[in-house]
Amino acid sequence: MTDQRAQFGTRLGVIATTVGSAVGLGNIWRFPYEAGAHGGGAFLLIYIGFIFLIGVPVICAEFIMGRGTRRNIFGAFRALHSSRYWAWTGYMGILASILILSFYSVVAGWTMEYLAEALTGTLDAASAGGELHDAFDNFAAGPRSVMWTLIFLAINAVILFRGVRGGIERASNVLMPVLFIILIIFCINSLTMPEAAEGLRFLFRPDFTKVDSSMLIGALGQAFFSLSLGLGTLMTYSSYFSDSTPLVKSAVTTASLDTLVAILAGIIIFPAVFTYGCEPAAGPKLVFEVLPSIFHQMPGGPIWAILFFFLLFLASLTSTISMSEICIAFFCEQLGMSRRRATLLNTVIAMSLGTLCALSFGAFSGFTVCGLTIFNLFDYLSSNIMLPLGGMLISIFAGWIVDRRILRSQLAGTGRISTPLLRTITFCLRYVAPAAILLVFLSGLDII
Repeated sequence: MTDQRAQFGTRLGVIATTVGSAVGLGNIWRFPYEAGAHGGGAFLLIYIGFIFLIGVPVICAEFIMGRGTRRNIFGAFRALHSSRYWAWTGYMGILASILILSFYSVVAGWTMEYLAEALTGTLDAASAGGELHDAFDNFAAGPRSVMWTLIFLAINAVILFRGVRGGIERASNVLMPVLFIILIIFCINSLTMPEAAEGLRFLFRPDFTKVDSSMLIGALGQAFFSLSLGLGTLMTYSSYFSDSTPLVKSAVTTASLDTLVAILAGIIIFPAVFTYGCEPAAGPKLVFEVLPSIFHQMPGGPIWAILFFFLLFLASLTSTISMSEICIAFFCEQLGMSRRRATLLNTVIAMSLGTLCALSFGAFSGFTVCGLTIFNLFDYLSSNIMLPLGGMLISIFAGWIVDRRILRSQLAGTGRISTPLLRTITFCLRYVAPAAILLVFLSGLDII
């Protein structure tokens, strides 16, 4: 029953949980190599523009639907429109969250392995011997990858077992400040490096000659996926907001802090990349191959490696908690399960599929669907199809289908919202966001 539904207890809890759901490996791992591949400063500027032009309105849409109905993603669509066809968007978000949780937990398990290796000195030894590439391939293909995936999901479940306020909110209130403290410590260290100025110029000085369609699509995709739009995490979390929570302000705060984490990650990585003569466009291997070799060359390198992979672990955990809550809320409210049984079912599903994803680098590497391993298939289906399609449908639904009075009352909350601001948000939801997300969708399918 919605009137007995759990709610976040404090304003800090609202910010910590919503920012935590957005902040993840996409900020600290994906953003630096995307910015590096697309020339730095111009990419950053365009990325920030997309965050506020498209990201904030779609966040508002999820907030409106979540708090306006106080239901899970499936229940929110059913409550706001009688047609069962719109509810399939909710089912798609639930399926996407399961697929992402499965392969994302494998990568999170990698961060735990590297954290363990940093603590024992194994990582520094591999860096010294130039064995990082082979070491990563051997680990990813072996049983330890499965083990760390299962351990990570077990930690995730322990927090979720404790509920919305006692588990999710309390964990976020601790994890997010620690994450920002570690980021700031890293930034201070990076700014003392010999080539810090060169790294900062690369990140902050726009070179608009590098702007092309590939950069625009890359920046738009990074903005979209960084905020986890279209998945339903923010819709689910906002269903736990109090009536006094200001939705527009919370959306802007979430987008701003999420962007800040990405910028801080760039400040950490690019001075180090330029100082130690590495390639800014190193790609996904930047974190697991390039950075460990940099840490080996730095004074106090093993300590920095420990802090960095602990940082990645925290970012991973705040994201998987929110992804899991999408399914748990659905199981509880639509299937009538207790929270404990719903959490257990979600964990068992994620562990089973996560194991398959982990094994796709080893024992199941020869099993492919349309040329994709299980890991890559889950990634492709969720990231290239379900998330952009879900985000586009949520934007259209909130902009065209939801009663305008609901939009106004939810955005106003216990106060008022100006007509120009309401019109701007509605215009973005109706026209700007769907068109932009469609470009991401078509790009993900290699149509454009």
